[in-house]
Amino acid sequence: MAAYYELKTGANGQFHFNLKAGNGEIILSSESYTSKAGALNGIESVKTNSPLDEQYERKTSVSSQPYFVLKAKNHEVIGRSEMYSSEGARDKGIESVKKNGTEATVKDLTV
Repeated sequence: MAAYYELKTGANGQFHFNLKAGNGEIILSSESYTSKAGALNGIESVKTNSPLDEQYERKTSVSSQPYFVLKAKNHEVIGRSEMYSSEGARDKGIESVKKNGTEATVKDLTV
């Protein structure tokens, strides 16, 4: 199965999406958007920025777990990863977003 974006409405009425790998694992979670159009623009921003290594910020949580943030050219956060067990695992997560982010289809669960 191919990677896909899952577009959802949260309990607060805001929209968000997850980029999921072919195995269904979430590899990137978006920020919340007040409109569906905003969330769809966020997906387009992931498609544009995900291949570019310089758009990833590699971070470590306060509990010493590696994760990453994908940012747009204007430095706004588009999405963030889960917490990883190692920097190597985090880097594989980045590679997965780079590989899948541009080609993934959208599953709209808001309708």
